[in-house]
Amino acid sequence: MTSLVRHVTIDCADAFRLAGWWAQVLDGSLADDDLPGDPEATVTAAGGALLFIAVPDAKTVKNRVHLDLQPQDRSRDEEVARLLALGATLVADHRRPDGTGWATLADIEGNEFCVERSAAERAG
Repeated sequence: MTSLVRHVTIDCADAFRLAGWWAQVLDGSLADDDLPGDPEATVTAAGGALLFIAVPDAKTVKNRVHLDLQPQDRSRDEEVARLLALGATLVADHRRPDGTGWATLADIEGNEFCVERSAAERAG
């Protein structure tokens, strides 16, 4: 028998707040029993779940593991604009004039993630 990845777990300062932010990003939902102040919170979205765990130490270096997002119903650039409006920050812009590339952003606690081109943009 093999193993499966049940959650991707992200350490953070405020599990409920960060999980709520990612629920908006992924059009997901928090678990019914997740409440403000809880030491953990789970976001379920298409393709899996993210588990946020409150830890006492602050983030100090670049993530060793990060999420790559592929927009499903909008372009990469539209998704970057939407996420910036939700409070993300642009860390590095790797988008090229020919339309290829990606953008590296950080969530509201500074965790890096990337936004790639949509499947439609890749096919075009």
